This record gives sequence, C-alpha cells and structure tokens, in this order.
Amino acid sequence: MIFRNPAGAPELGCDECGCRWFDRHTMSCYECGAAIGDEDIRRFDEEITRFHRDRGIVVNDSGNS
Repeated sequence: MIFRNPAGAPELGCDECGCRWFDRHTMSCYECGAAIGDEDIRRFDEEITRFHRDRGIVVNDSGNS
C-alpha cells in the first residue's frame, strides 16, 4: 500500500500490517515478515517519480559521479 507523508510524498507500507519499515536484504516487512512484491515496488517507483516530477525535484544520478 502507498501512504502519503505530511509533505505529500509517497511511502511504501506493508499490505499485511501497514508497517512502513522493511528489511532491504530480505525484501520483507520488519513487523510481520510479509514479502514486498515486485508490483508494490513498481507502483512505489511510479508514485515517487510522479511526486518528483510534479514538484520539479531533480534526483541525483549516482552513476555520474
């Protein structure tokens, strides 16, 4: 699920328990252990890209250092 923080930015939340904390090594929720699906990550990526675009935020490209 996608939450919005007070600034309006999207945050990824666990579909099972609503937790917003994830283990990036196991791609699972810290609270209940539910896996984060590829579709959830894709949806979040779309939302954060839209958020950045709508606000004129340019994200640094770490590959160009």
